[in-house]
Amino acid sequence: MTPRSRGARPGAGCALSLLLLAVLGTAPAAPSTAQSMPSAGPGQQPIPKLTARVTDLTGTLTAEQQTQLEQKLAAFESAKGSQLAVLIVHTTQPEDIAQYSIRVFDEWKLGRKSVDDGALLLIAKNDRRVRIEPARGLEGVLTDAMCNRIIEETIRPAFRQGNFYGGIDAALEQMMRLIQGEPLPPPDRGWHRGERSHGGGPLPFVLFAVLAGSVVLRGIFGRTLGSALTGAGAGLLVFLAGYALALALLAAVGAFLFTLLAGLSRGSGWSSYPRGGGLGGGWGGFGGGGFGGGGLGGGGFSGGGGVSSGGGASGSW
Repeated sequence: MTPRSRGARPGAGCALSLLLLAVLGTAPAAPSTAQSMPSAGPGQQPIPKLTARVTDLTGTLTAEQQTQLEQKLAAFESAKGSQLAVLIVHTTQPEDIAQYSIRVFDEWKLGRKSVDDGALLLIAKNDRRVRIEPARGLEGVLTDAMCNRIIEETIRPAFRQGNFYGGIDAALEQMMRLIQGEPLPPPDRGWHRGERSHGGGPLPFVLFAVLAGSVVLRGIFGRTLGSALTGAGAGLLVFLAGYALALALLAAVGAFLFTLLAGLSRGSGWSSYPRGGGLGGGWGGFGGGGFGGGGLGGGGFSGGGGVSSGGGASGSW
């Protein structure tokens, strides 16, 4: 039996269990962003996970080409706020490409919530079909006629020559130029839910809040219960920042264990944290491979809540 730490309240282990149950039972549902594979109806093609702005299930694009398109779309989203994505599949059969496109958009939710400024470029390679699906906020600029013109004059000639990258790149350029002239709300320079690949956003604030709050909570409730409350707070902050519930729970467990073990390493006081290196020595893992560099934030991308307009255009080549 491990001796109870000075200041810890009786039943701290029970309190931890109740606290975790409360977090699981009362936390709001995470935004639907196609982070899990949606079930398809009988005979329907499944919708892939949304993990990047360019999703190629056919191997049509090289890794370098995908990276170039990703960087272009990310820069545009950062500057304008609008989310554009490319999806290349083998086929949408037995559905028409328009029906499949709407299903994808409903799951991916491209564009900002209430602004609805997203757009999807969908290519069904074996079907030789392509579609541009705009969200509601862009239907005034990406009209049915304009989408059809982009397909007919830009995408079709390039695809017929086997130049898929060139056709996609040129079509995205035209779409971005049209959207650029649309008076949309400026992008949120703060906690960007759609991009978490650089370790920025809310994570520095979350780490600071966890470290500062843990000192107070441990002083009031003792080591075990204080660590549990710290973990719950960390998980809640990560969840409210737009991350999936599973990752928020992982953050909660990680913060709880770190806070608890840090107090046990050299006794029950906070002097047990590394000297000289400060708190950064203990939390450094979150930047390199945890939250920011490839763990919770490693290249994650999600839709912002946009809704399809039901318009757009389809074509063949």
